[in-house]
Formats: sequence, C-alpha cells, structure tokens
Amino acid sequence: MSDGNKLHSDAFLARRDAARARIDVLTGAKGGDAEDRQSWFRTVYQEAGGDPAAVAWADLAPKQVLIDWLQDNPAHHHSSEPGDKPTAVDVACGLGDNAEALSHAGYVTTAFDFVPEAIDWAKQRFPESAVDYIASDLFALPPEWVGAFDLVHECYTVQAMASPLRDAAIPALASLVAPGGTLLFINRSREEGTEADGPPWPVMPSEWRAFEKYGLELVDHRFYDLMRPGRVIPHVIAVFKRHEGAM
Repeated sequence: MSDGNKLHSDAFLARRDAARARIDVLTGAKGGDAEDRQSWFRTVYQEAGGDPAAVAWADLAPKQVLIDWLQDNPAHHHSSEPGDKPTAVDVACGLGDNAEALSHAGYVTTAFDFVPEAIDWAKQRFPESAVDYIASDLFALPPEWVGAFDLVHECYTVQAMASPLRDAAIPALASLVAPGGTLLFINRSREEGTEADGPPWPVMPSEWRAFEKYGLELVDHRFYDLMRPGRVIPHVIAVFKRHEGAM
C-alpha cells in the first residue's frame, strides 16, 4: 500500500484517532510558551514509533492547493536568467511531502523543522531527494537564511501557534523572503473578531495580513473550504511579494 493510500484505510484512521486522544492531554498540546509547544511536537514524533498515523498533520501527500499553485508558478517563472534555479524553503516541513513538491517544480529547496526526528523521518522517506532537510528553529534562524529565498512556503505553521508565539512568527517568516521573492501562506482561516478553540487556531485576516508590516505586499488571496466527513474547514491561501531592492 502506498503512503497516499494509507490515509484512506480504516486501520490508519483508527490509529490516528487513538494518537490524537493520547497526545491531546500532554503539556503543550493546547498552547503554552515556546518550550512547551516544542516539547509537545517532539513528543509526538518520538512516540509515533515510525507510524505516520500518529502524526495528526501528516497527510503523506503534498497539499493539493500547493500542487495547483505550483502548476501556475513553476520555478522558471521566478528565474531572472535562463538556467537559473530559484530557491525555496519549506517551513516546518514535517515528513517532507510539500518540500518534495517544491523540489519537483524546479526549486532548489531547503526544508526545515525544529524536531530532528521529523527531519530524520523525511530523509528516510525520500532517500534520493534533492531537498536539503535541516533541523532548525523558526525563532533562531541561521543568519545566512535572512533574505535568501525566492519562495517561502508556509503551510499550517502559524495556525499551530497561539499568541504571543504567533505574533513572533510573522516577522520571522517574512525575514526569509529575498528581494523580489514570494511568500505563499496556506492556513486555516476564521472571520475577524471570532474566537478559536485550538489547536489549531485558524488565522484572522488581521493576523495573516500582518506580513504587510514587514516589507511584503499582498498580491493575491482567496478563501476556500476543505470538506471533511461531517465538517467544513475554511482556509485561506495568500501570496505576498517583496519588492526588488527592498529588505
């Protein structure tokens, strides 16, 4: 059975439900400071025992909305000269599916997660990958990454944080975007002024538009729904650009 088909098996879904019940009671599951949340994420991967069903956010396939966007925005659209390959970074890459999609679209891709177990797992899943998988922390980025990437892909990281971590994540993410580069933001959404009972904590427009405070211009966005059994999950995809020469 392929990774993608595993997600549709009853046994896989049963293991996922059991894992959610187990990890939702751990310290840091419902928020807390950076140390609590990081410890919780590490525990999820450590206790998974190699079973992706125990990692609730692991779809074992790239997000369809990312695939669709990459079809319209392949790497050569970001190249200033023939033969140039633009760079991309996948933030909080988890088990690596979205990073692989970026790489297959022609981007020279770096993917990072602060959980070393996630990075090791991604490398095991994609042993021949061209992606550079690295353990790193969004709140302690390598200095050479600042302003280094033509495409920054942020999917589901911000929604996993409550304030004040969320407020700190926005400028950290913006700092990765090179002059002339793009930030692609994909998260669950909620209406302005409404409450969220997370995790995850869907983002309000005022939150995701905060990238505009850090030198990025909103150039496109749309809202869409993901349909799941018995529920509808609102999402937003937003595209931001940093002007050439701006940093």
